[in-house]
Amino acid sequence: MLETRISRRAALMGAGTIAAWMASPARALLQAAARLSVPASVDRLLAQMTIEEKAGQLSLMASAWGGGAAAQLNPPGANSDFPRQVEEARRGQLTGVFNGNGARMARIMQTAAVRESRLKIPLIFAADVIHGHRTIFPVPVAEVASFEPELARRTAEAAAFEAAGSGIDWTFAPMVDVARDQRWGRGMEGGGEDPMLGSLFAAARVRGFQGPDLRSSEHLLACFKHFAAYGAAEAGLDYSTVDMSEHVLREVYLPPYKAAVDAGALSGMASFNEISGVPSTGNRWLQTDLLRGEWGFTGFMVSDYTGDEEMIAHGYARDGRDAARIAILAGVDMSMQSGLYRQHLPDLVRTGEVPQAVVDQSVRRVLAMKAMLGLFDDPFRRIDEKREAARSLLPRNRALAREAGRKSIVLLKNEGELLPLPKSGKRIALIGPFASGQHDLVGPWVVYGDDAKAVDLATGVRAQLRDPASLVVVEGSKAEQAIPGGIEQAVAAARAADVVLLAIGEAQNMSGEAQSRALITVPEPQQRLAEAVAATGKPVIVVLKNGRALALEGAVADAPAILVTWFLGTETGHSIADVLFGAYSPAGRLPLSFPRSPGQEPYYYAHKATGRPNPPGPLAEYKAHYRGIPNSALYPFGHGLTYGRIDYSGLALGAPAMGMGGSIEVAARVTNRGSRAAEEVVQLYIHDRVASVTRPVRELKAFRKLALAPGQSELVRFTLRAADLAFVGLDNKLRVEPGTFDVWIAPSAEADGVMGSFELTA
Repeated sequence: MLETRISRRAALMGAGTIAAWMASPARALLQAAARLSVPASVDRLLAQMTIEEKAGQLSLMASAWGGGAAAQLNPPGANSDFPRQVEEARRGQLTGVFNGNGARMARIMQTAAVRESRLKIPLIFAADVIHGHRTIFPVPVAEVASFEPELARRTAEAAAFEAAGSGIDWTFAPMVDVARDQRWGRGMEGGGEDPMLGSLFAAARVRGFQGPDLRSSEHLLACFKHFAAYGAAEAGLDYSTVDMSEHVLREVYLPPYKAAVDAGALSGMASFNEISGVPSTGNRWLQTDLLRGEWGFTGFMVSDYTGDEEMIAHGYARDGRDAARIAILAGVDMSMQSGLYRQHLPDLVRTGEVPQAVVDQSVRRVLAMKAMLGLFDDPFRRIDEKREAARSLLPRNRALAREAGRKSIVLLKNEGELLPLPKSGKRIALIGPFASGQHDLVGPWVVYGDDAKAVDLATGVRAQLRDPASLVVVEGSKAEQAIPGGIEQAVAAARAADVVLLAIGEAQNMSGEAQSRALITVPEPQQRLAEAVAATGKPVIVVLKNGRALALEGAVADAPAILVTWFLGTETGHSIADVLFGAYSPAGRLPLSFPRSPGQEPYYYAHKATGRPNPPGPLAEYKAHYRGIPNSALYPFGHGLTYGRIDYSGLALGAPAMGMGGSIEVAARVTNRGSRAAEEVVQLYIHDRVASVTRPVRELKAFRKLALAPGQSELVRFTLRAADLAFVGLDNKLRVEPGTFDVWIAPSAEADGVMGSFELTA
């Protein structure tokens, strides 16, 4: 759980680099831990390498012998086969491969590299371990709903334990992009819409993946991505343009990457998008001046899959040779999949278009990282076929997946305390495309996990019921297609039941990369199913499966109870059933806003007021709102209910004002007036009324997760300092200005909670 006091580190994560943090001993320690150490042996090795071998060390390729879904997610290429790739390892033509087929494949390739090549340089094996390896945890945005960064650290560590056991040294995670347009499919991989919350989870996942020692055979090298602002793609369209001011970039989108760097991440991935006309893969200001110069990053950067080559389609590079030149000079050390570096760098160096020193520096970074991972000492330290099997799907990891799943679930609505359900005495109809079956369980962007080894909802519900025969399961419709007679069967089941569980939402191929949705509603066949079931008059509990915020409509929005269950992974059914039947009181909170209509997108809580905000009360003409829709969310960031009844009262400020060098305590009493134990996420927001740059209507500054027994009350205290009120000024530097600040302690970004104000004096 978070401390109530807002630390300087927390302020950094919320806003960027601040002067107080820059001078702090804590930051110096973190930077020392994140400094890439270059052994003398690396420079001796570098002196022996040909330019072709150096280009090989900067070239990463998809494994020709892929694992699981790898060939579908990242095709190895038409001219690639495994014997050829092994030969490339012998010739020093590649630095490693990604998404390969486990320890056996890795052993064959590593043997060729370290025993049969000229210089014996070990390969590095990478993979997309986004939310689990064999044991699959909730998609990252779901875990952010837990408001427990420590939970994300634990699941990342467990994923690293499994993956490192199968020969993997490096994961392309965490994805830390702030996403404020839910049409964008890759929001499921990230930290939601708030930079402060996303930063906390970015740092936690880096620490979980990497552990205290990168040489450990139980940990992996982390890779923050996608640098930068990929989540701001125009209109939520994947791979699309980003065009924004440097002010917005620094204040909203950069903090989570900076948090990952400060937590010790020593690799990063360039984003596909351009920013203000310059593709990130070729953006020297971004990859070198900011990242290395201003932030002091000493690790290495890799392009995304063919990202360097895609600068041709962007209209920024003439051809592959030009793209390789632009990318290496920008500061992208390693090329993924395109092969452009090994094709063109040797000639670019010989002609003087790329200085030899630039290539040497990139190779030095890559070799130093291999040394830090312990690969020169023992190239096979993570490659062990017996250990691979012994670490897969261990009971303790499945238990963690179940814990993470239930902590990620958000209860949006619970009219008449319909939930939790009793374990006996009610006939339950479980209806919908996600009611049962080994599909759509592990979620998007999973390479090695398997739906067949996951627990579906029907299995989880039956395990909780005293009489499993009281459950009837009907599919009703497919995710995006009607089933002949499906609605009629569902209606009959609903009429015969006392309560309906309606398992609807998105299939896992509707979220993730290249899965932007123009309409973020429940698909039409499922909406028709929901309307027909609701018309029976039976109480309906909607169990949403989703990788993004959805615009809920009609019978779905009107259901008396709604659970957001995301994609929860291996223990999906058990996690959901734990919440449905009260074994766990829901404690998740929305990390992103659910809009009232899909036409509101992008909608996020920390928007500006504009010069014509609608006053409290009815919608007024010529004010900032869509026709007939308030400029607010249906369910805002931070929203979520428990099985208790939580009351906020008695805001207390330690003083009416504080100076630049002082602090102020903000406190409120939080009480569980219900009959069940509950966990509440108590959130602290501020608003700077007048500033030299207009400020959002609210900004999250701290939160605390609080366990309350029935009738229990607790005084929750937070401490604010001037640094916590900093913002990015017109000069793109952090500043703190005197003025009046509103402050809320509340259960969500749009809830009243309790509110007051104080002065910051010069």
